[in-house]
Amino acid sequence: MDSIRDLKRLLYERTQALRRRDDVIEILEKALEERDATIRYLQNEIDKFRQIVDFSLASGAIGPGQRSKRQAISAEPLTKDTRVIVKFQKPQRSRDLIKAAILDNDFMKNLELTQIREIVDCMYPVTFSAGSTIIREGDVGSIVYVMEEGKVEVSRDGKYLSTLAPGKVLGELAILYNCKRTATITAATDCQLWAIDRQCFQTIMMRTGLSRQAEYTDFLKSVPIFKNLPEETLIKISDVLEETFYNNGDYIIRQGARGDTFFIISKGQVRVTIKQPDTPEEKYIRTLSKGDFFGEKALQGDDLRTANIIADDPEGVSCLVIDRETFNQLISSLDEIRTRYKDELVERRRLNEEFRDLRLQDLRPLATLGVGGFGRVELVQIVGDSSRSFALKQMKKAQIVETRQQQHIMSEKRIMGEADCDFVVKLFKTFKDRKYLYMLMEACLGGELWTVLRDKGHFDDGTTRFYTACVVEAFDYLHSRNIIYRDLKPENLLLDSQGYVKLVDFGFAKRLDHGRKTWTFCGTPEYVAPEVILNKGHDISADYWSLGVLMFELLTGTPPFTGGDPMKTYNIILKGIDAIEFPRSITRNATALIKKLCRDNPAERLGYQKGGISEIQKHKWFDGFNWEGLRSRTLEPPIMPRVQSATDTTNFDEYPPDSDPSPPDDLSGWDNDF
Repeated sequence: MDSIRDLKRLLYERTQALRRRDDVIEILEKALEERDATIRYLQNEIDKFRQIVDFSLASGAIGPGQRSKRQAISAEPLTKDTRVIVKFQKPQRSRDLIKAAILDNDFMKNLELTQIREIVDCMYPVTFSAGSTIIREGDVGSIVYVMEEGKVEVSRDGKYLSTLAPGKVLGELAILYNCKRTATITAATDCQLWAIDRQCFQTIMMRTGLSRQAEYTDFLKSVPIFKNLPEETLIKISDVLEETFYNNGDYIIRQGARGDTFFIISKGQVRVTIKQPDTPEEKYIRTLSKGDFFGEKALQGDDLRTANIIADDPEGVSCLVIDRETFNQLISSLDEIRTRYKDELVERRRLNEEFRDLRLQDLRPLATLGVGGFGRVELVQIVGDSSRSFALKQMKKAQIVETRQQQHIMSEKRIMGEADCDFVVKLFKTFKDRKYLYMLMEACLGGELWTVLRDKGHFDDGTTRFYTACVVEAFDYLHSRNIIYRDLKPENLLLDSQGYVKLVDFGFAKRLDHGRKTWTFCGTPEYVAPEVILNKGHDISADYWSLGVLMFELLTGTPPFTGGDPMKTYNIILKGIDAIEFPRSITRNATALIKKLCRDNPAERLGYQKGGISEIQKHKWFDGFNWEGLRSRTLEPPIMPRVQSATDTTNFDEYPPDSDPSPPDDLSGWDNDF
């Protein structure tokens, strides 16, 4: 009996010990979770403020030649909204998990709830057995995953980094554009995941954006003060409408109060009442529902409210709201902005007549001026003419096809072929053979502004003002023709022999229909606007964002938004310009202009509102600047490059020979019009 009692006591003690161990394990696991959360928070803060360290490096700690050029990236263009979206049935538990994972992800949490709902609908199930590779480092990816069951291990360069449990988003950068995976993710156990590919994701983003825009503009057309406005103005107004929710019984407007806000009901209904004189009671007037509006007099200056508007719906009321200041900034005859330049197309064709009979074999290569994503730029001369030189850009056809950039290349040829502006590099003629496309352009022998910035570290206020003004003039020319540029950065600004800056590389430029947007993700990560990252559709306003980023980089040597990898950079961009600490070396007026250009809401950016680009030219930072001298090229540039002759390439870096001098032939015929 004693032995049984002893065994029971021993068993009890063992059980208690196990329970205590389980309690300790639970406490340790909770501590680990808290530590991981702290690490994630601190990592975000490090990324957020990384640029503060970069400022000191840019101002002298980095020696010449240590700064590397940035490559632009682009998704394949979305042509038409014709893709059929397939939805997959899933239990509510799975839907909740996917939604929670998206809302926990630094990038995807910025999406709208309607978009997240559609993404949840369209994710399809995939399984991976233990030991199999889900994502391989270096592979090009187009699928993003959410893990529901199992565990995965993350490694880079063969070294273990972490283990992830269910409820995490994996590989989110792939839904933005074709990119190489930055880590390997291996199934540590059997895993159940949900997946969505980039084309489906971007189609969802495009459709939700377009349907919302169409719904909002239809609302606006039913309002008398809006009905005679042009379509593109209505689209601009629809972009700045903010959706605001009110609980049942909330006073949206109170009689006698002052206000400057106009409302359109997008969901639910409201009750209109008027307070009777000498009595606390309110007289019921009428009920308004979806599509009805109120407060329109506030947009015209009459700001004393004449009635009460009360939310009268058990599920609450949603209203689209715009204030008077925003409204006044947008209402203008936008056509006036676009009539400054006459159509010089006939004159441009006359200039190109000189090169009509020129053949590719008539050109003699002298040196390499630059190396880009699709090929090289060579300095060439026409045989028998040593008095002048040209830049010949050669692009590998097979690589263009492989990355699906055919539309961008053809658009570049059309836009540059028609452009006639002193601040845009001129295109004279194009050629092609079995392997390459060629563009013969004017040579700007002062070198790249990027090289000058690299060697100097940063520019002073006056130097930055001159180069920014050159870009403003180029944008004025392009935007007056509804052409968006989309790849502004020092690497794409060339100095001519007189020291003036010209825009080059129009691979991402696109002509837009009036009031319309484009949806292709493209640009250089540090310069991409928030609406491009979030696939909301973008227009010329994205160029004004990049102008603010350029100003910051010229003044400090470093762009304001920089992270350890593209996704970290995008997350910092989405936190906004107000999260960036400006160094004291940037003047108050320069800071104010940068912040007005880098507004999160595209419609609020300086240059995009009713005064157009002249609002930038009139900003205090440009006080006293000689715009006419710039246009007539009588203004002395801050830096005068030394150019000894038409063949002087000393202002350019040296480049090694082409490592792939004989790429595959491409005879598919997509370039027949080149």
